[in-house]
Amino acid sequence: MLQHSPHAVGPHFQLITMQQAQQWALQLLADIAAAIRPGMTEQAANALARQLLDAGGAEQHWHPPIIRFGQNTCKIYSEASAPDTILGDDDVFFIDIGPVWQGHEADVGATYAVGASTAAHAIVRAVDLVFEQVAAKWRQGVAGTELYAFAEESARQQGYQLNHQIKGHRVGDFPHKLYASGTLGDLAGDAIPGIWVLEIQLKHPTLPIGAFKEQVLF
Repeated sequence: MLQHSPHAVGPHFQLITMQQAQQWALQLLADIAAAIRPGMTEQAANALARQLLDAGGAEQHWHPPIIRFGQNTCKIYSEASAPDTILGDDDVFFIDIGPVWQGHEADVGATYAVGASTAAHAIVRAVDLVFEQVAAKWRQGVAGTELYAFAEESARQQGYQLNHQIKGHRVGDFPHKLYASGTLGDLAGDAIPGIWVLEIQLKHPTLPIGAFKEQVLF
């Protein structure tokens, strides 16, 4: 069987288009976040996200929008949310979108706090900080395995637990799985720009809340 390189891309891949796709998706992410209000259900928020993405030019979705409220922010993409979850007045939520733009896969995610919950605002700040520290480490040129060992220590220093089920993944020109797949945290070599997604998910050590952030590394 032909073994593809973990860095393989399709014939239509262009780094500049990938960068543009991410910037486009980040703006849509902000638009979705601004439209979410306490009292909404996750189901309603996901439907709203899909509407805004399609209206914003998404050609398709290499993965559907994922929005988590409250206790569900501790869950990963493959885990079902607690049913009928409603965003509280003092709460936390995250958004994860994977739309396709000009044949390239965007993938962005971020966490937001609403209201006056000190714990919610603190974990949002922490996930942003840990993400930036790990991204800076990547720019030094390190293997993916080393990157997530560093992420664990960075999270610990902030007082949170790193969710080891989430370790980054491949993207590319759609569909990237025709050419390569893989997990960033298991990559023995350096991750090249434009095709690897850095994912960070934190868990609060005592409260049932988490935080998530992801972007393509450039």
